[in-house]
Amino acid sequence: MTPRPKKPRKCICPHRPPGCEVFKPAGTPLKDLGRSTLHHDEMEALRLCDGERLTQEEAGERMGVSRGTVQRLVVSGRKKVIDAIVTGKALVIEATDDHVSETRT
Repeated sequence: MTPRPKKPRKCICPHRPPGCEVFKPAGTPLKDLGRSTLHHDEMEALRLCDGERLTQEEAGERMGVSRGTVQRLVVSGRKKVIDAIVTGKALVIEATDDHVSETRT
């Protein structure tokens, strides 16, 4: 049995186009750091729930996914961000094939 394909997630990048960005500790070359990869949909869920203070249900409506999906994205995203900060890893934000970028209206 094959898993069900992921539902496309609507993601808005207010300040930059989707792609790959890296945030890392100052003073250490990227080649010397471990990496924690934050997917674009995880970042969007964090931005909506933590940044804009929306409920998970409201964030799900904006992203076009269920509240449960938003909850999983937020939990996973927070874990990756904390891991990067606490262990001094680079935080790599990258787009995935299952999101639809939109511009803010």
